[in-house]
This record gives sequence, C-alpha cells and structure tokens, in this order.
Amino acid sequence: MKAFLATTCIVTGALLAGGCATKKYVRNTTAPIQAKVDQVGEQTSQNSTQIQDTRGQVQQVDQRAQSGISAAQERAATADQHAGEAMTKATAAGQTADQAVQGVNELRNVVANLDDYKLQTTTTVPFKFNSYILSNDAKAELDKLADNVKSDKRFFIAVEGFTDRAGTTQYNEELSRKRADAVVNYLVAKHDVPIYRIHMIGLGKEKPVDEGRGRAANAKNRRVEVRVFTADQSMASTATDANRTTQPDKQ
Repeated sequence: MKAFLATTCIVTGALLAGGCATKKYVRNTTAPIQAKVDQVGEQTSQNSTQIQDTRGQVQQVDQRAQSGISAAQERAATADQHAGEAMTKATAAGQTADQAVQGVNELRNVVANLDDYKLQTTTTVPFKFNSYILSNDAKAELDKLADNVKSDKRFFIAVEGFTDRAGTTQYNEELSRKRADAVVNYLVAKHDVPIYRIHMIGLGKEKPVDEGRGRAANAKNRRVEVRVFTADQSMASTATDANRTTQPDKQ
C-alpha cells in the first residue's frame, strides 16, 4: 500500500512537472509570434493612417487642380473676350485709317488745285476775356456757315484763333489754339464736317484787327476767324464759260 502511494505520488509529480514545463514551452514559443502579430497590427494601423492622410492630400490636390482648371478656363474666356474686343477696335481703327487716307488724298487734290479754290464766306466768332467757350450767338453763326457748305463737294475751312494783347505770348498762343479747337469741335460734332477739310491754327496776339489798347480793341481781337474756300462755284463758272465758247453765236 505504501509502495502504491509512493508510486502514485511520483507519477503525479511527474505529470505536474511535465504540465508546468509544457505551459512554459508554449508561452516561450508563442511569445515571439504574438510580438510579430502585434507589430504587424501596429504597422497596419500606421499604414491605414497614412492611407487616410494620402487620400486627404489627394482630395486637396484634386480640389486645387479643379480650382486651377476653372480659373484657367475663366482666364481663357476673358482672354477670348478681350481678343474679340481688340479685333473689333482694330477693325474700327482700320476703317478710320482708311477714311483718313481717303481724306488725305482728297486734301492732296485740294492742294494740287489750290488755285481753283476761292474764298466763299468769312465768319468771325468773338470770345469773352480769358475764355474759349462758344456763346449761343457764336454757335448760331457757325450753324449758318455749316448749312452753306453742305451742298459743296469741294471745299476746305481755315480756322484761325486770336487773343488780345494781355498776357504772355505762350499763354496767348495756347488760348488761341483752344478757341480755334472749340470751333472745330463744334463743326465736326454738330454738323459732321469732315475733320480733314479743316485747317486749324492758333496765332495768339498776332494780326490784331484793332491796334488800340482799350477794352473795345481787346474785345475785337479776342476772336476766331473762319474762312470757307470752295472750288465748286469757280468750276461751275469755268464750265459755263466753256459752254459759251463752244456754242456758236446765234444771229
């Protein structure tokens, strides 16, 4: 009996010792694997975070790209609009240039046949002291002058501005040009007189109509003289004379 108990104790101790050894072995064996698993899980978590960050960056880049594309399209549309406006202006400038060339050619013809042009009418436009603003009476006189030349085809207008003796020469020359320019602007804007048919100059205090130094003389000298030269009447009279020459006298 005692021997049986001893044997039993020995077997039990061996089993217990073996069980403890097995558990320790298992723990020692699985510990590195668990560490690797934990490392892989941590790395996976980091990768997931990086992927999310990358997705966010990609979305931001995409948004910026879309914004850049929209801005580029808008700039392109604006550039096209500006190009269209520039083309329109260029076309208008070309038409204006063509008209100017035509006017210059006509003016050359005028100069070439200057002897054919005769003084048709003269109008004097008075101005107040130190002023280049047209009065209502002055505008009325210019209206009459413009109406008289509308039927003429070959004409040009000489506009000369003057001042009184007061003031410096430089100031008076500038003021006389402003006065002449006011007359030219009125004829062109109000009556559509071609600008190439007008010759303008400011002569300051030169060529006074009254050599006196009083108020009356100064008032006369503050003026713009407008002269209209035409070749229509002279050409018509020449044609009439030619017809008379070619027609035999009737007895």
